Amino acid sequence: MAPKTTTPHVLSKAAARHIWIAAQRLDTPEPFGAGPEATQAAVEHLGYVQIDTINVIERCHHHILWTRIPAYRREDLARAQSVDKSVFEYWTHALSYVPTRDLRFYLGAMKRYRRQPRPWFASVKKADLGKVLTLVRSEGPLTIRDIEDDVLVEKDHPWASRKPSKRALQLAFYTGVLTVSARNGMVKTYELMERHFGWDAPPKPASEKERAAYLLDRALRAQGLVSLDSICYLDAGSKPAVRQAIEARVRRKELVPVVLAGEEKLLHWARPEVLATAGGAPSDTVHILSPFDPLMIQRKRAHLFFGYEHRFEAYVPKDKRRLGYFALPVLVGDEIVAAIDLKADRENGKLLIQQWTWFTEGVREGLKTVIDEELHRFERFQLAR
Repeated sequence: MAPKTTTPHVLSKAAARHIWIAAQRLDTPEPFGAGPEATQAAVEHLGYVQIDTINVIERCHHHILWTRIPAYRREDLARAQSVDKSVFEYWTHALSYVPTRDLRFYLGAMKRYRRQPRPWFASVKKADLGKVLTLVRSEGPLTIRDIEDDVLVEKDHPWASRKPSKRALQLAFYTGVLTVSARNGMVKTYELMERHFGWDAPPKPASEKERAAYLLDRALRAQGLVSLDSICYLDAGSKPAVRQAIEARVRRKELVPVVLAGEEKLLHWARPEVLATAGGAPSDTVHILSPFDPLMIQRKRAHLFFGYEHRFEAYVPKDKRRLGYFALPVLVGDEIVAAIDLKADRENGKLLIQQWTWFTEGVREGLKTVIDEELHRFERFQLAR
């Protein structure tokens, strides 16, 4: 006999936005408090904070944390990584800060890298890898700038380095032999992982079933309303195990199938208690979001929930840009009302508005006033050092 199917709960898009914004902690002004503990709490709640190299304004990992921690200081993240060691760097869908409490769920990926490195690392010679590991073991933590005896090679990619040691350090990082113990901008300090964390014994790697449950729990915590694609963003290989975890929880009535009104083909899930609180009035908070913010990075999901199609145009020819080089979505309550292309003029101590694109109809004067207030606060954060 075929199993009985559960009729999905139908949710309005407004209610869906309410759930997601609340899960992202963007509906209250200071959800994690202040100080170093707030940074740890924010990373642990979100599950990851993406790192990015572009610095036309403040780099996105600082921006994402500042959005949720009004009193955020850059040194709080440095402390979390290097002193408290409550966060570490590794690959999620991109290079990210991840809670150290979750490290065991990444050990499997490190092991897979040891068995079969990506093609990017095919050029790494055993001698170069042995060299950097010997240096770290004997001399302690180091950056690529500390290695001065490399025989330089021609670049094989715009993002590559002429120093062979750089790619060797990256390979040792992805295989879990080294970790990033400190970061100064984009300059990383590498240290032996076991020495950095001071383990008597390394943590036990999670099983595939445990990792699937972790991915599901992480998404439920930070997204509230989840789909298979949103849980396994850019990680298609995890979908079969995650689907099994979802189905088991649906059978136990721990998750409820959900569809958004007018989008019945895409199935979502939520905890029953989350659905019970959905549909409240949107907050009046204003956020200038990074394009790499967890609320924006999944472009299809953002379009589904908000009707907003973000375009990241830093690599788009200037004459083909619609929103600007580094446009930032502006969230007011539960709507994306504008995108503002900003640039930090650090020499003159100003935040420059390159382009302002509205998505609202009708009166905008009141909206502009509250956005301007947030822009002034954002400018102070951008230029504070």
